[in-house]
Amino acid sequence: MPVSMKQSGAAVQYARALLDLANEKKQAEAIGHELHEIGELIAGNKTLKAFLSDPGISAADRTELLNRVFKGRVSPLVMNTMGVLNSKGRLGLLHSVIDAYEELLDEQLGKVEVDVTVATRLDAAELEKVRKRISEALKKDAVVHQYVDEKIIGGMVVRVEDKLIDASVKYQLEAMKRQLLAARPR
Repeated sequence: MPVSMKQSGAAVQYARALLDLANEKKQAEAIGHELHEIGELIAGNKTLKAFLSDPGISAADRTELLNRVFKGRVSPLVMNTMGVLNSKGRLGLLHSVIDAYEELLDEQLGKVEVDVTVATRLDAAELEKVRKRISEALKKDAVVHQYVDEKIIGGMVVRVEDKLIDASVKYQLEAMKRQLLAARPR
C-alpha cells in the first residue's frame, strides 16, 4: 500500500527516516504508539497545534516547550525527531509526519485500513467475522472502522484505500430500478 497523497513529500521523508531508525533499534511499533499519543494530544489541543506551527515563535521557545512537555516522557528517537523538525522550521509538519509514519508502519506490518458502513451497528463477534473475511480476501491484516448509516437499508459498503465495494440493499435496489427503466418499451 503506497503512502497516501494526504501527506506532504517532506512529511513522508521524515516519517520514512524515523521508521528506518526505529527498525534499526527494533522499536518501530513502540515509536508508532508514542507518535499516535502525541498526535492525539496535538489534535485535541488547538493552542499546542498553533504554537508548534506558528512561524512567529522562535525555535528556542518551541524547544523549551518540547522539553517541558515531552522530555523524559517519550523515547529519545521521538524527541530527536521533534528537535530536528523544530531546528528546520518544520515542526508544523509533526502531525503529518505522525500520519505518514502510521501509514508506513501499517504497510510494513501488512495492515490495511478498511471502512465498513452498515445500516445497524455490528456486535463484536459480527465485526470480527467481517474483519476476518476482508483480511482473507485482501491477504492483509484488516483494521476495520465501523460506521452506521441507516440509509443503506441493509448489507454493507466497504472502502479499502481508494476502492469502494457497495453491497448495500440501497445500491442493489437502485441498480434494479435502473435495469427496469432501461428495459421498458419506448
